[in-house]
Amino acid sequence: MTIQELQQRVDSWISEYGVRYFNVQTNTLLLVEEVGELTRLIARKYGEQSFKKEEDRHMAEEQIKNEIGDILFVLTCLSNQMELDMENIMLDNMDKKTQRDKERHRENKKLMD
Repeated sequence: MTIQELQQRVDSWISEYGVRYFNVQTNTLLLVEEVGELTRLIARKYGEQSFKKEEDRHMAEEQIKNEIGDILFVLTCLSNQMELDMENIMLDNMDKKTQRDKERHRENKKLMD
C-alpha cells in the first residue's frame, strides 16, 4: 500500500465507520496517548522495566505492532483532516535529513563502537 492509498483508505474508513474525524486537538491527544502506550511496552521489552504479568511479556511484540499501527492511523487522520499529503511530507523530510546529516553520522565516533 502506498502512503497515498493509506490516506485514502483511512478517509474511507472514517466516512464509513467513524462518522467524522475527531477534531485536531482530540487526535493530537490520542496520538500522545498511543505513543505513551508504545513507550511503555518498549521500556518493558527492551528497557529495564519488567512486565507485571508473564503473559504480557509473551504478547509484547504483537502489542508493539498494534501500537505502531494505532500511531500511524492517528497520524494519517491528522494529515487528512489538515489536508496534508504525507507522501510529499516524507519526501521533503528525507531530503532535509539527507542534506543536514549526510556526513554527520559517518563522523560520529560514538557510532563506530
